[in-house]
Formats: sequence, C-alpha cells, structure tokens
Amino acid sequence: MSRYFTRSLFVSFGLFATGALAQTLPLPDTLIDLRSPKGEQFLLEAKSHEAYFPISIAFVTQKNQAYCGVASMVMALNAIQAPAPTSPEYQPFHTFTQDNLFDDRTEAILPRAILSRRGMTLDQLGRLLSLHPVKVEVHHATERGLDEFRKNAAEYLATKNHFVVVNYLRKSIGQQVGGHISPLAAYDENADRFLILDVARYKYPPVWVATSVLYPAMNTTDASNDNKTRGYVLISNVEAGVITAPTP
Repeated sequence: MSRYFTRSLFVSFGLFATGALAQTLPLPDTLIDLRSPKGEQFLLEAKSHEAYFPISIAFVTQKNQAYCGVASMVMALNAIQAPAPTSPEYQPFHTFTQDNLFDDRTEAILPRAILSRRGMTLDQLGRLLSLHPVKVEVHHATERGLDEFRKNAAEYLATKNHFVVVNYLRKSIGQQVGGHISPLAAYDENADRFLILDVARYKYPPVWVATSVLYPAMNTTDASNDNKTRGYVLISNVEAGVITAPTP
C-alpha cells in the first residue's frame, strides 16, 4: 500500500477534513498524530489492521460532549453490520445513528437524560452493546493485565468482524482531561502502539499511543462506576470465529 493511497483513504473517510480538525488541541510528544509521516508509517507497517477499514468507514464524530460512548457504539455496530433500525432522515435505509440507538430497552439501562449529562461507564457500554446480536466482553483493567490487553486487542484488531472499544482517562495520556471512550483501529507491533480513532474529532485527531501509556490510562478508577477501573470492550460478530479472551 503506497503512502499516497493511504492518505487518499483517510481523506475519503473524512479523517483529514480541515473543517473538523482546524481547532484541535496540541498533542503531547508521547502521542503520534496519524496524519504525520510517522503516524502513516505505523499504519503501513501494522499487521493488526483488519478493523481499520470497516471502523473508519463507519466513523462518526460524537454529536455532543457526553456522547463518546454513543458514537463508539454506532461505529462498532455499523462496522460489524449488526441489524439496524430505520431513521427518519435515511428511510427506507437501515443504519445506526446517535439518535435511533435509543429505545425503551436502553432507557432501562441508562436513561437518556442522565446520559446527556454524565456520559456512560464501561459497564453501561457493555450492557447497551449486549442488547444487540453481537458477542460482548467487558474487561476492567487490573495491575497485571497489560500483557493480556495487548494480546486480546491485537488479535481482535487483526480479525474480521472483531472490534475493540477503550475507556480511558484522557489526562493519563497527556490530553484534556476526563474519562473518554473511543474505538481502536490498529496495532503496530514494532512500535507497540495502538491507533485510537478519537470520536471527539473536534478536539483531537486519531493518535497512536504506546500500550505502556494507554493501559495505565484504562487502569484508573471511575467514580461514576462505583470506583471500578476503566478498561476495554471486545466486540465480535456472533457468526464469526470468536477468539477466546478470558477476563483478566
């Protein structure tokens, strides 16, 4: 894959849209902007990138600052091609949006009024995803779980119809400032870095983050979730060959 072809793919998926990225915040030196020559090279060299194309095609920017989990769910469900409802603006076509994702079942798990103020926790993310015909595994980060996360996430990102969504504390990776949720898209083994497709596209571009930086950011407590640690969710098509990934 040539560098020109790689860049043209990102342009077509909207990840380089200048209007969306003009006001993004500066990145710390520990994070590598996907738009940089080094960031592009990581993608060219990454072996675990099966998830990149479907999740990029399904990319959406969170519609408000509480909807990072909602946008991540929409991306994962559309990428995996889960059965979707209709939406007034797209009838008669079926696709998940940040509006039609909600119904009486989701209201029982996380009322929309609360979600709009507080966002969602890792466990709520897992429960909401489990309403759909996909296989969902919620993993809370632990002190000894870094190697298992690397293995699980890399295998999922390298397998068709398998996706990974992470819940981490932004300030732990040098960003502003609180808890956040976004999908991963690829893993470069040589650099030991994961690519986060940040759904807050107005705030940060997609970035490559070292596993040694990302995992501690997940291994932080969330007061909104009974002080449990943040972590990651593994999502796969129930009809696909499922990778065994026990909870750490």
